[in-house]
Amino acid sequence: MNDSQVTGWSIEGDGPDRLVTLGRISGLHGVQGWLKVFSDTRPRENILTYSPWYLQRGQGWEKWLPEAGRRQGKLVLAKLQGCNDRETARELMEAAIAVRRSQLPVTADEFYWADLEGLQVVTCQGVNLGRVSHLFETGANDVLVVRGEKERLIPWIWEQVIQDVDLEQGRIRVDWDPEF
Repeated sequence: MNDSQVTGWSIEGDGPDRLVTLGRISGLHGVQGWLKVFSDTRPRENILTYSPWYLQRGQGWEKWLPEAGRRQGKLVLAKLQGCNDRETARELMEAAIAVRRSQLPVTADEFYWADLEGLQVVTCQGVNLGRVSHLFETGANDVLVVRGEKERLIPWIWEQVIQDVDLEQGRIRVDWDPEF
């Protein structure tokens, strides 16, 4: 596992059927129900390859089927079945877009952020630093937010800082000073 990379998404639930957020509805496009989509997938238009989508509305999730989509410049546009006018599309504004974890491709030497959230983080000397709360991107590298007796920001730099990820054991081993 040398050039491991993290792909960013958040999580809701447990197991292979848990929901993983891939983006959100960010705007309207035209009058026929097309939506602008903010996508966390790489490349952005990869969000269009997943079906069904689960849109967060209020306290729950609704299943929607993408009917069509395309990248248009920096935007991703999507048309959902049953969303045929601007008013229906407006009701979906700001909804989170999620898919089942089981829909995501299996990766050999990469990790989804959703799989890292909640893992225990320990130093090479066995000091428990806490659990991964979430991750975020910077220009240089991704960062683990680890919450324990204090919050730590640990850069995702494979082999230099991140020594090992064991998903089965629920643990990330890091070369990190616990005083920092």
